[in-house]
Amino acid sequence: MKTKGIVKNKVNIVTLGCSKNLVDSEVLYTQLKGNGFTVDHESKKDDSQIVVINTCGFIDNAKEESINTILRYADAKAAGMVDKVYVTGCLSHRYKDELSVEIPTVDAWFGTNELPRLLKTLKADYKHELVGERLLTTPTHYAYLKIAEGCDRPCSFCAIPIMRGGHVSRSIEELVKEAKSLAKRGTKELILIAQDLTYYGLDIYKKRNLSDLLAQLSDVEGIEWIRLQYAYPAGFPMDILDIMNERSNICKYLDMPLQTGSTEILKSMRRGITREKTEALIETIRAKVPDITLRTTLIVGHPGETEALFDETYDFVEKMRFDRLGAFQYSHEDNTHSYTMPDDIPAEIKQERADAIMELQQGISYELNQQKIGNTYKVLFDRKEGGHFIGRTEFDSPEVDNEVLVPASQYVRLGDFAQVNITSAEEFDLYGSVIS
Repeated sequence: MKTKGIVKNKVNIVTLGCSKNLVDSEVLYTQLKGNGFTVDHESKKDDSQIVVINTCGFIDNAKEESINTILRYADAKAAGMVDKVYVTGCLSHRYKDELSVEIPTVDAWFGTNELPRLLKTLKADYKHELVGERLLTTPTHYAYLKIAEGCDRPCSFCAIPIMRGGHVSRSIEELVKEAKSLAKRGTKELILIAQDLTYYGLDIYKKRNLSDLLAQLSDVEGIEWIRLQYAYPAGFPMDILDIMNERSNICKYLDMPLQTGSTEILKSMRRGITREKTEALIETIRAKVPDITLRTTLIVGHPGETEALFDETYDFVEKMRFDRLGAFQYSHEDNTHSYTMPDDIPAEIKQERADAIMELQQGISYELNQQKIGNTYKVLFDRKEGGHFIGRTEFDSPEVDNEVLVPASQYVRLGDFAQVNITSAEEFDLYGSVIS
């Protein structure tokens, strides 16, 4: 028997995984609203007639979270709490044949590029006039702008090309149109995302064209910050550093996943670069943009990573002193090149290595943050929590980087900027006082 509380034509979209998935969910959200549906994003109530789960299938932990979420809503359907459960996204794209057998109560499975088919299944039209329009699930003052889909890189450990296909850039005209639409609705910060930003334009403009895109986006009225995430080091387009220096609304911030500090492991990962070239690139970036913040991510425990090779990565982190860093354990992903190698590093060793890197980075982050005491920064405030307003400088991306906390007694408007003098600092938090 079905629960009486189900709301007809109400859809709950549940998003798992990265910011690229979040953008896909926002596009679906916009299309459904345009078709007259009532739509929630990650609603805590089980009153929706339909649940759409946008899954992640990147690594083991993400796959487990996705499967647990699917099972949770499959059980809700069995209990009469929802009518229909649909699954889309990376996990569905990669494993839908197997999952449809294992979880038959799911009504339909969709790949990463099957939005029109999903809408048709929901008896909704794909509205072309809504292309470039987005209803945000983030706070209105910042938005992710996905400039390309898929990836052409041959990285041995990565399943993204399997799930997302090859690199496809969006046109500058389309992206500028979307940025203007977002700005009119109050967006002040654009966070540019793709699997590889630096490849932008090669497919449609026959050249790396990220700098041209940045120049045109920086001209959009109302956009005060433009942030770059996921830049690939091999073949890095140096001209984006020039535009970063020229335009005040392009944040001096770069997220560049480097994966390891060992040339031997870089070769095994098929990254197309050596440690020496990586260090030279970092030195050049810092010389051209002296106050830039560099964020990176590393993988520990890749097949063949001996203790000595791990020590090279540890030394690399110690030497480079990244502003922000995350360390992840290697995940043995089927159908990737690395899957042909033995997963020869025990789980406990992977954990020890990840912990060692993060402990090292914690000390570096603390030292770098201590140097910020007494300085004044422009801060964009995201939320209020407990006794503090919490925001970020141009050197910090949402959710993964430093936050700036000021006492709630110093009233600021959420989504607005203020000048903040830093009075104290911890490893990953700055504390300050609003001065204007």
